[in-house]
Amino acid sequence: MTEDDFFSAVGVEAPDAGQPEDSRRRRHRSRQAERNRRRRKRRRHALTAIVLVVVLAGVGFVGFKALGVIRGAQPAQTTVSDYTGAGEDDVIVTIPDGATGADIAEILVEKEVVATAGAFKEAYSANSNSSSIQAGTYTLKTHMSAANAVALLLDPSSRSDHTLTIPEGATKAQVKERLMSVGGYSDADVEQAFADTAAIGLPEAAGGDVEGWLAPSTYDIAEDATATDVVASMVSTTLTRLGKAGVSESDYEAVLTKASIVEREVSNATYYRQVARVIENRLADKGGETKGMLQMDSTVLYGLGRTGGIPSSEEIADSSNAYNTYQHAGLPPTPIGSPGEAAIQAVINPPEGDWLYFVTVNLETGETLFATSHEEQVTNTEKLTAYCKSNPEVCSGASASPSAAATAGGE
Repeated sequence: MTEDDFFSAVGVEAPDAGQPEDSRRRRHRSRQAERNRRRRKRRRHALTAIVLVVVLAGVGFVGFKALGVIRGAQPAQTTVSDYTGAGEDDVIVTIPDGATGADIAEILVEKEVVATAGAFKEAYSANSNSSSIQAGTYTLKTHMSAANAVALLLDPSSRSDHTLTIPEGATKAQVKERLMSVGGYSDADVEQAFADTAAIGLPEAAGGDVEGWLAPSTYDIAEDATATDVVASMVSTTLTRLGKAGVSESDYEAVLTKASIVEREVSNATYYRQVARVIENRLADKGGETKGMLQMDSTVLYGLGRTGGIPSSEEIADSSNAYNTYQHAGLPPTPIGSPGEAAIQAVINPPEGDWLYFVTVNLETGETLFATSHEEQVTNTEKLTAYCKSNPEVCSGASASPSAAATAGGE
């Protein structure tokens, strides 16, 4: 039905009725063109919408696949795995100073001691004593449970094969023996370490001799530590102690020498400061009855290569012994051992007093008597003589230990 037919059917005159035929045809064509334009526009909109949907769908698919790739690249979240039991093979593990529980966990995983760091962290947190784990070298087991690893790190016996203890008063010869027996180093290794003053950090004040500089302490021997490494640690400890005590570099050797004598002359630290005062008084008494001589048995014995007992009259009279302070005034050439911190502090801060003599009258208990005159000293020494008659095995030879070598100071 045409537009004219529509208006005729409804009994309404067409808008262009009465107009010439050609004019109506032109208007009809114009309307038809407009309708066609609108239909094309609607088709373009529909096509655009379809294309947009397709594009968005493609982007969504690519994004989904990319997300899957990213997720695949991330480690899967799994529960913490752990070994069971006491472990398999021995493994040496070194825990450095200041290591946290997390640090220890990483070390143990690397050494294949525990299965995961997470397992160790859980065991570490669960053990109330875990904060007491010390730096050091331990013998653990591979493939052991995290709880057992924590327990072994808290067990002193796990470190016993890797620790070296140097007692107060030990000589460099005794330290060498310990380095060889505990550290497994050869005689040549230790001697080379002692001689390499630059590598061990020995100051010039020591005159190239490590005697007195091998600080008493307990040292951890790491798996790959050399003898030089361990000796360097001892020297460093001595330097730290001297620095903390406020000793100037020019006084290093004198302080260590005096302290080493204090350490070896009496076994009871109660008397350290009084002995230190006797040393100072004797060094200053150049024109008095002691003539500036220390007259210490410990120095004579050191020169003889002994560490205990009492020197004989012949040994005391032997001036060829450079450490014989009965024959030579002043301090001996070097320290006679490695003093501890208490002896160093005694030398730095001796009490006031005019004592020139002392004698330990019981080598087992360390009881020591002090005197200001030779006559008083003779009386005190008689008590030592009586003791030695009753205990000849303690007073003779080198059978006495360094800690028991408390002998007469001045004759």
